[in-house]
Amino acid sequence: MGNALRLLRKCLNPTADDKPHGVSASSAGVSALSRDLLNFETTSQVPEKLGSYVVSSQKAQANWYRKILEAWKQAKPRPKTPEEASRLVVATLKNHLKADVEGLLSFYGLPSPHNLVEVPTESPVSLPKGVRFELKTLPVDTKSVADGDTVTVYVSSKDPLVSSSLPKEVSLAAVKRAKAREKKNYTEADALHKTIIASGYRMISFQNEEVLAKKFRIRLSGIDSPESKMPYGKEAHDELLKMVEGKCLKVLVYTEDRYGRCVGDIYCNGKFVQEVMLKKGLAWHYVAYDKRAELAKWENEARQKRIGLWVSSNPEKPWEWRKNKREGT
Repeated sequence: MGNALRLLRKCLNPTADDKPHGVSASSAGVSALSRDLLNFETTSQVPEKLGSYVVSSQKAQANWYRKILEAWKQAKPRPKTPEEASRLVVATLKNHLKADVEGLLSFYGLPSPHNLVEVPTESPVSLPKGVRFELKTLPVDTKSVADGDTVTVYVSSKDPLVSSSLPKEVSLAAVKRAKAREKKNYTEADALHKTIIASGYRMISFQNEEVLAKKFRIRLSGIDSPESKMPYGKEAHDELLKMVEGKCLKVLVYTEDRYGRCVGDIYCNGKFVQEVMLKKGLAWHYVAYDKRAELAKWENEARQKRIGLWVSSNPEKPWEWRKNKREGT
């Protein structure tokens, strides 16, 4: 488990951990909220820095704290965990702006509403052997496919894997951008989006909503497709693009390569992408890095049928092509 977490941190490239509302850990956010509610009860003042996380006025913020304070007093037992505190806030402010609720939770380092899933009664399905973690992506953009074995994907910050290490400055920039767009200050909004992009994130339109998402570069495990300037390089690129464009993908990540890419299996609408690429003769089985027998089987099927790059009796292998380019031969 420790190795999986370290790998995830590498793929996410997080910045140093930020403390919620000046406390040492996310669980302490419950104590910080409790303390601020007590302070509000005596002074009617909301935390000074909260306005940087939410879009509504200070008057509206005072109204939230009044409601949350009442709900907190009535709760039996009182919230003790971040999840319990988050549920109380979400239930109390259910008719308020989504950006405000999420901003308030972020201020205290509490889980977002989208991460408050019910605890399953059945045992969770374990990941396949060797898989460190699973990514569920937003729809893939046309420009995200580099070649026949590499694709850039984005995963919503609502996904627990991403939200657990979302830098506070990125979350804050997203809130400020929403405020700027609301005021039609598009110059400021664009500048804030550039800051978000520089941090490895992006705002993506999805289902009539702007979603903050984390960027991942994925190298398909076990195959090596022709480079773009090689024969069948364009065909490999186009086939992969045709499969994944506009689709949400499931990515099972095994490791990270020396270029910082997550190496994994991609599934699209139930199809195993590497299987399709091999069977259509648009990739080699990359046996040096992945010895799965089924990959060799699918490559051999394409060879025998002389499909795709196998119309040539001895096509140049992409790893040899790259080596020759490096050596200038």
